[in-house]
Amino acid sequence: MYCFFLICANFCDFLFVFFAYLHIFYYFCSVIVQIMAIGNVTPDSFYAASRLADTDRVLTWARTSVEDGADILDIGGCSTRPGSTPASEEEEWARVAPALEAIRNAMPDMPLSLDTFRPEIARRALEQFGEMIINDISGGNEAMYEVVRAFHAPYIWTLRGDLELPRKMPQLCDIDGLILDPGFGFIGSTEADYACMREMKRLKVYGKPILVGVSRKSMVWRPLGLRPESCLSATQALQLYAIEQGATILRTHDVKETAQTVRLSECLMLNV
Repeated sequence: MYCFFLICANFCDFLFVFFAYLHIFYYFCSVIVQIMAIGNVTPDSFYAASRLADTDRVLTWARTSVEDGADILDIGGCSTRPGSTPASEEEEWARVAPALEAIRNAMPDMPLSLDTFRPEIARRALEQFGEMIINDISGGNEAMYEVVRAFHAPYIWTLRGDLELPRKMPQLCDIDGLILDPGFGFIGSTEADYACMREMKRLKVYGKPILVGVSRKSMVWRPLGLRPESCLSATQALQLYAIEQGATILRTHDVKETAQTVRLSECLMLNV
């Protein structure tokens, strides 16, 4: 009888260790959070510190972002902040092309993302600078879908709060590397942004990466009576909640602090 209880005790110890390691393995295989650094080659992006006036500043930002923990560098050449006047297509290209070229030459293996809603800008970038993510805040159109299909480019589809996914979802299933973005800041109101974030985990059923971009946006600073320059800690609080809700990519102006938030989320999930 004693031997029987000893075997049971050892077996229970084995099960405890086995499931502990299984939990760790499952976490790292299923919830790897990447950091996308925001760089704007524009004179009018809503957060002034993200504006990169020339290629020297682009490269300094790129190297610093990588050192701080960025997995992806996102370049945008046309401000989409509320009330802004979009740059012309040629002006946008004149801004992004030198930045993309500089980063490609200095960091040929670094994953890039191009923030554009224009199919022709996406096509020219993919032709000249190779594989990159196309980050389209507009929600897309058939011309853009044709470009990303032709180049097999990963595509960020901005849902603008529609977590049920529109009927056009079947049209996008053949796009390589489809990434879902709930679209915070483009949903309509601060209240709608928070309602969307509370329900965001419903997107997990589609089995796609989920990108969240709340960095220094009005949904962060407006309820607190702050400005974009003074809401770093509040941004981190929302990013931590976004991870809990299923975010797998965080798009951020503040890479070092976001990397710390990601690390602490790992500690919470793994009880480290």
